Amino acid sequence: MRDTSATERSRPDLRALFFAFSTVGLSGFGGVLPFARRMLVEERQWLTAEEFNALLGLCQFLPGPNVVNLAVVVGKRYQGALGAVVAPVGLLAGPMLIVFLLAMLYDRYGSLPLAQGMLRGVAAVGCGLLFAMAWRMGLAIKGKALFLPFSVLVVAAIAWLRWPMPWVMLLGLALAGGLAYIRLGRS
Repeated sequence: MRDTSATERSRPDLRALFFAFSTVGLSGFGGVLPFARRMLVEERQWLTAEEFNALLGLCQFLPGPNVVNLAVVVGKRYQGALGAVVAPVGLLAGPMLIVFLLAMLYDRYGSLPLAQGMLRGVAAVGCGLLFAMAWRMGLAIKGKALFLPFSVLVVAAIAWLRWPMPWVMLLGLALAGGLAYIRLGRS
């Protein structure tokens, strides 16, 4: 039996891209990347876990919000330039309306202790979602021990040594590219 990529299994149309990313955009406050992963990998199976990790890595390297970049890349992959527009519009339209309404409410009620407590609770939930997604992404690279040192080095460089992100990215790109070149030379 031949292993097929997610692209060969299903091909969403523009309507499916718009509504799927709309659902993702309306799923969370403070970050929807975990919801995007669940939709793309587990529910719709438009990407495999490894494809998601690879595309997210690319999208993190590009300027702009990662999940918006991901919507553009996935939209382009399945429906070309029009898909690259429709998917991020679906992702952003609903949240933009909600944020506009919330901004008006915050302007009026944001200084109240109840509002401040609610915002702290939402921030804690967002942090938990981020850790859950990182755990699931880590499971997708299980058996690829080669990637673990890169993860540790990046965390050390950014979190503990406080190196600037662009330098860490360029250094990581050079190390990973060099390692890939060496490995490809052996095979």
